[in-house]
Amino acid sequence: MQFWFARGSEVSIREQLVTQVVLGILSDDLAPGQRLPARGDLARRFHVHPNTVSAGYRQLERERWVEFRRGSGVYVRASKPETSATPALALDQTIARLFRAAQKLGVSLPALRSAPAAVAGDAASRTIFCSLSRMKSCGAFLAAEIARAVTLPVESCSPQDCSKNQEGGIPVVLPNRAAAVRKLLPAGTELLTLQVRSVPASLAAFLPAPSGALVGVASRWPEFLKVARAVLNAAGFHPDSLVFRDAREANWQRGLKQTAAVVCNFLTAADLPPGCRAIPFSLLSESSIAELRRYEAFIRQPIVP
Repeated sequence: MQFWFARGSEVSIREQLVTQVVLGILSDDLAPGQRLPARGDLARRFHVHPNTVSAGYRQLERERWVEFRRGSGVYVRASKPETSATPALALDQTIARLFRAAQKLGVSLPALRSAPAAVAGDAASRTIFCSLSRMKSCGAFLAAEIARAVTLPVESCSPQDCSKNQEGGIPVVLPNRAAAVRKLLPAGTELLTLQVRSVPASLAAFLPAPSGALVGVASRWPEFLKVARAVLNAAGFHPDSLVFRDAREANWQRGLKQTAAVVCNFLTAADLPPGCRAIPFSLLSESSIAELRRYEAFIRQPIVP
């Protein structure tokens, strides 16, 4: 995985490191069990203090993204935070793998539903909703992206409202929310966990950072602004060349016409002032978008009596 670090930024080097490692894990740029660069190697390569690297790694360990192995180094944990296995989760994952395998093999939903109970079982049948009327995510940002990928109606809800999910809805979450949301769902409900797009891959077309260009960043999602600041600073965009706007605030559009482009999400892109060049950043990975479309095609297959 490629790392970037920017000195003189209001985002600390430690936070830049932590942010990039977390995004790398969520997007699978960093695989479970992969060894991270040694503290000394990373410090020498990027001319940062070893204690800063150590502090970042310790934070990642506390938050259960990585683990220290004595005498060996720092490794990505086998499971993401809040996704440790339980018997119920193991069963859900087994059922989910069964349906994904059926999709890849071209096995229709009617055929799977008519399979002997010893193969599919009643629990498996309850996991698929044949008349899928809506899908729920935990935020408008994620819901907007899902709506661009599928034709099914999409709604958003808070994790606390997931337990109210009516039959016919499939909850959709990002990896770091999966375990918390799963605890709120009725037993047997399938939870579709999506993956985050690789940040280095998404930024590749815009690097090296243009010198002297004023770039805007706008979103209604505070976390988007926070991550964008850390990643863009680390990628070489000078802090003074970035204009951040919280689209929840009044007059948030001011000054954006003077920027060369505005990095934003799809929701905010529609509200930019006329003439602004929008660079919508997609949160979902290509594989997750493809999975959503396969899932929709699978669900929509007619059931023949």
